[in-house]
Amino acid sequence: MGEDTNAAAPASSGGSTIRRSSSRSRSRKKKTNQIPLGILVFIGIVIVGIVLSGLSENLTFFWLTGIGFGFILQRGRFCFTAAMRDPYLTGGTNLSKAVLVAFAVTGIGFWAIKYGAFTQGLPIPGMGFVVPISLATIVGGFIFGIGMVISGGCASGTLMRVGEGFMMQVLSLVFFIVGSLLGAYHFGWWKLNVILKGDEVFLPDIFGWIGALIVHLLIIVFLWIAADKFAKRKQAAAAGAEH
Repeated sequence: MGEDTNAAAPASSGGSTIRRSSSRSRSRKKKTNQIPLGILVFIGIVIVGIVLSGLSENLTFFWLTGIGFGFILQRGRFCFTAAMRDPYLTGGTNLSKAVLVAFAVTGIGFWAIKYGAFTQGLPIPGMGFVVPISLATIVGGFIFGIGMVISGGCASGTLMRVGEGFMMQVLSLVFFIVGSLLGAYHFGWWKLNVILKGDEVFLPDIFGWIGALIVHLLIIVFLWIAADKFAKRKQAAAAGAEH
């Protein structure tokens, strides 16, 4: 009896190995060569770009930059929702730190443009985007954050996943458009009765131009360190739970 049992075990193991290898071979067979499809898509992009160039150069620019940004978003899995959500769900903060680095780089660039215009006595660009900050900002951000988590993506993440074929994101995009249209229609009332009740905050007016840049970068460095420590604490807690 003991010999029969020992003999059956290798056979069973060998059978499972054969089944696993056959399933792997089937999965390999299912993979198709996507290079011809990629070439066709690229040709289609070029043809559409040529057609749009005959209508407007701006349309061609928007088409090419949209394709480029979409490719970068898809390959980088970039999403502001994930940057805020992942630390709580998975403990990962790589995307959060990447967003902070992006804020630092773009902040320096915008500061240089504005400061350059200021030193030359020219109108400072982008001042129309310096808007009042009040309780409405906090409430609006909170509501928008809830919507991003429920829909599973921010505006950029939703558009990226629509291109990947996620039907949930198609539904999110429909209501995103509806909500945007309603918000734009009623924005005048909200701006007059709520938004303008706050005070405009322009950091160079408070800390000076150099001080504003330093404060901006210090806040980002603090958040980056906090995100890094948070991730390490999560990893240590997960390792301790496994043991």
